[in-house]
Amino acid sequence: MAGDTAQAVEIRSALARLRRTTGLPVAFGGLVESGRPQVRISELSGTSTMALRSLTVTSGNGLGGKAVALARPCAVTDYSSSRQISHEYDVPVAAEGIRSVFAVPVVVRRRVRGVLYGALRTAQPLGDRTLSAAVTAARDVEQALVVREEVRSLLAAARPEPVAAVGESAAWEQVREAHAALRALAPRIADPGLRSELLAACGLLTAPTPATGVGLTPRELDVLACVADGATNAAVADRLGLRPETVKGYLRSAMRKLGAHTRGEAVANARRSGLLP
Repeated sequence: MAGDTAQAVEIRSALARLRRTTGLPVAFGGLVESGRPQVRISELSGTSTMALRSLTVTSGNGLGGKAVALARPCAVTDYSSSRQISHEYDVPVAAEGIRSVFAVPVVVRRRVRGVLYGALRTAQPLGDRTLSAAVTAARDVEQALVVREEVRSLLAAARPEPVAAVGESAAWEQVREAHAALRALAPRIADPGLRSELLAACGLLTAPTPATGVGLTPRELDVLACVADGATNAAVADRLGLRPETVKGYLRSAMRKLGAHTRGEAVANARRSGLLP
C-alpha cells in the first residue's frame, strides 16, 4: 500500500505540472491495479464533480482502456460521439462535462503502470503542444517509478549484511558500490520519507559514529562516494545532475576538510573517519 501511495503522489504531481504548462482545465489519472488489467482513477485536478473519482477503467474499454491495451497515447475530439472508442464510461464523463480528452499511458519496462488524462470542456482538437506536454509528464512519472524501484532493490540488497559482518574484499566492494549508488539516487527522490529511508540505509553501510569530528555536507559526501566508486568528475556530474565545475568545487571542499591533497587520499581519510564504507 505504501508503494501505491508513493506512486499516486507522482501521478498527482505530474497532473499538476501538466495543467500548469498547458492551461488544461481538467486532468486526472490513476494506476493500473496490481494483477488486474484495469486502471482506477484516483487523482483529480480541476474537476468540478466527483463523478470520475475511483472509476475503474478496464483495458480495452473507453479511451483510457484503449491507451492501456495499445500502450500508446490516444485522443478524441468529442468523447460522447466518438466512434474510435467504446462508451462504457459516458455517464461519469458527461457528469463532469468534458468533451475533448486524451489518455497517455505510463509504461515502465514494457508494462503499463498508469494513465494520465487531460480534457477540455469543449469539443475542439487538442494541439500538438498539449499532447507533447502530456507525453513528457508521463515520461517523468515513468522515470520516477524506475528510480523508486532501483532504490527499493538497493535497500533490499544493502540491509541484510551489516558492515561489521563483511570480511572479504569482494563483499566490501559490493557494499561500497551500493553506498555510492544510494548516495547518487537520494537527491532524485521527491518523497521525503523514502529519501530519509534511503539515507538511513546509507548509514547502515558506514561506521556507527565517525572516528573524527570531520563534517561533510550531504553534497560533498555524495561526490566523494561517487569518486570512491571510481567515477571521474564528468561521470559524477552525470550521476548527480551537477555541472563538472560544481563537482570540482565540492571535491575541493571535501579534500580541504579531510586534510587531503589528492582524490585517493580524501577517500582513504573519509573511510578512516567512518564517513565512507
